Amino acid sequence: MRDSLTLRSGGFSRRIELSTVWRLLAALGLTLMLMLGVLSLGKINLSPLTVLYLLGGGGDDSLRFIVEQLRLPRLLLAALVGAALAVSGLILQSIIRNPLASPDLLGITSGASTAAVLYLSFFSAVLGSQWLPLAAMFGAGLAALAIYLLAWKQGATPLRLVLIGVGVSALLTAVTTFTLVFSPLTTTLSAYVWLTGSVYGASWPEPKALALWLLAIVPLLVWLARQVRVQQLDDALAQGIGVRVQWLRAGLLLVSVALAGAAVAWGGAIAFVGLIAPHIAKRLAPPGFAGQALMAALIGANLVMLADLIGRTLFLPLDLPAGIFVAVLGTPFFLYLLINQRH
Repeated sequence: MRDSLTLRSGGFSRRIELSTVWRLLAALGLTLMLMLGVLSLGKINLSPLTVLYLLGGGGDDSLRFIVEQLRLPRLLLAALVGAALAVSGLILQSIIRNPLASPDLLGITSGASTAAVLYLSFFSAVLGSQWLPLAAMFGAGLAALAIYLLAWKQGATPLRLVLIGVGVSALLTAVTTFTLVFSPLTTTLSAYVWLTGSVYGASWPEPKALALWLLAIVPLLVWLARQVRVQQLDDALAQGIGVRVQWLRAGLLLVSVALAGAAVAWGGAIAFVGLIAPHIAKRLAPPGFAGQALMAALIGANLVMLADLIGRTLFLPLDLPAGIFVAVLGTPFFLYLLINQRH
């Protein structure tokens, strides 16, 4: 029985492990089942068959409004945010060669958070909230640029990126806290919800905008994907086989920042997804960036969807931010990784 399939077309050649395909299909099936469950549960519980009937255009208009206009956009936004954070984390762990690397630990999320809080405090009253995602992405990019420039010394090594990233993250967190102290109470409350991470109140424009942004990033990610594993080699060895290590590392860092910045811009500063999902994906998918990236995207989507479901159903009538429940899972997982790294 064949265990792989090779695709060739002109100069393109790709070997696909069939076991990876089956695992991805199983993960996709679980994701679709979770989506159906999320659409079914809430203040008004519906059966999965009723949900499918409503999505097909039938049934009561009020129930169809609940599913199509209230739950479905929120579900899709949670899935896209989780997938983007997960793939961003996988890229960072690959280029930095550190299992503890993730967007929130290296300062990318902190940059987006600081920019968002500054915008909410000083500009939202004049410009409105529609520019908040752009401010968050600008902050993430600026933080990543600062980290890369500060880490540069005849090249940016993984160790320097980690150390500078942690320092920049701490500084930006202090700036965020300082800003919140001097902000109006209404701004502080909305900022805290955003900093925790929430997809509350999502409507169709949000997942559509995020999906378009992610689709624009995908071609660059596909182009660089085959080079990700080279980053796991020692820099001298990679240069010895003709790889332009620094240019490749900068390109992959740019993709990671774009993914994390977009996710944080529309979903808030949800922590630990970029740390947890890549580790689970590496256990479920064999070595190879493409398979692990797809698996990480599905796992990240499931994490945020499940966290949001718990937040809006477990404590009714309260609707709690999804980031709280991701952190509940992520904190012990992070401590587990720290203990393993110590040994």
